Amino acid sequence: MGLLDRFRGGRRASRSVARERASELSALADWARERTGVEAFIEPQTTVTDVTAVLVAADGEWTRRIVGERGARRLAGALKIPVYDVIKTGYPQRMRDFDARRRIERRRAREAEFEE
Repeated sequence: MGLLDRFRGGRRASRSVARERASELSALADWARERTGVEAFIEPQTTVTDVTAVLVAADGEWTRRIVGERGARRLAGALKIPVYDVIKTGYPQRMRDFDARRRIERRRAREAEFEE
C-alpha cells in the first residue's frame, strides 16, 4: 500500500493483485472442468485472508483459492455450478470423508515404509 492510498476514494486493487486473482480464478476453472459434480462454497473474509472459494467435487476432492466475493460468485456462474455460503450450509460430508480417506492412506503408506 502506498503512502497516499488510504486517502484515495474507494478501494482499488493494484494490477498485480488483479492479475493474481485472475490466475486464481483460472486455476479454479481448470480444476472444476476436470472433475464432475463440482460445487462452490464461499468462505468469509478473515483477518488474514480475503474471501475464499472452496470447490468440492462429487468424490469429495477439494481445492481452495483466494478470489474475493465477486470473483467466487462470477466463477460459479460462468461454470454453471451451485454456490453456497459456508457459514449457512457448512462443508459437505463428502469433503470430510475425502480428508479422512487421505489421512488413512498416508498412515498406511508410512507404516508400509517401516515394514520394508
